[in-house]
Amino acid sequence: MKSPFGASIQEADIAIIGGGIAGASAAYELAAVSSVILLERESHCDCHSTGRSAASFTENYGNGIIRRLAIASRSFLEAPPEGFCDHPLMLARGMLTIARQDQLGRLEEELERARQFVPSIHRVSPGEALARVPVLRRIAALAKVAPIGLVPKRRTAFHVAAPDGLSIAGWPLVNDAGEEFYFKPDAGRIFVSPADATPSEPTDAYPVDFDVAVGVDRLQRATTIDVRRIEHQWAGLRSFVRDASPVVGFDAEAEGFFWLAGQGGYGIKTSPALARACRDLIRTGRLPDELLRQGIEAGDLAPGRIGATSAQEEKAP
Repeated sequence: MKSPFGASIQEADIAIIGGGIAGASAAYELAAVSSVILLERESHCDCHSTGRSAASFTENYGNGIIRRLAIASRSFLEAPPEGFCDHPLMLARGMLTIARQDQLGRLEEELERARQFVPSIHRVSPGEALARVPVLRRIAALAKVAPIGLVPKRRTAFHVAAPDGLSIAGWPLVNDAGEEFYFKPDAGRIFVSPADATPSEPTDAYPVDFDVAVGVDRLQRATTIDVRRIEHQWAGLRSFVRDASPVVGFDAEAEGFFWLAGQGGYGIKTSPALARACRDLIRTGRLPDELLRQGIEAGDLAPGRIGATSAQEEKAP
């Protein structure tokens, strides 16, 4: 088979468009049962959203579907198949959620919700929190397929120096109850994000000075860290649909076209479960039992739900 430019290209049962974590993980699962070719327009895979991700795994972040997908992905990430990689995919870090005085109600709501998914989540005292993160200032308890409404949203991140004389290696990821910022250790420095989600045109995203300044302000208000300079800053796009859950399934109006999109900022931690969902939906038309046990149904992920949601909203008074 020849391309329009004369070069030979490979034949395959399934062509996957995009070499980020979604495409790569789907290719891994599908290659065991079908011939697969992975197509990426950039010079290397994981160039944009995946390569700029905080890459943290937590079952207590995102909407209900995202949390269930993360729970279903844990076993693969903790113990990948023999020969899959030569180093651990995850290192234990933990996650600590803090709150300002005006966020206490939100914190209580989040704790109650979190325990529905992860019963082991528990309160810690201010002293325990400070022992883990001593800088905290306070702990206040082309296929002609119809679009599905993907909206790219910019997320900013930057590195600042660790405080002098403090070992940060064992710090957990810290976020606030309103999901307005988070920080974590990263290669000897502190990774910070203001958790922005600014709609953007599809592009090679770059950070905006205002978003970086917001992140610095939120970090300094919550901790004793005095940011003298930004060592490195970047931004990436995270694509969402209306209900912020991934879109996975065949398009009813385009034969042979299968959606795997809209992972938002949760693609890495949900990729094992979503890859197995792709494999089984393509082969058998049903989700894996492990996802069904989590209470996820095919309709929760199917592209058709986006149109149904829009129609219901149009009829609403």
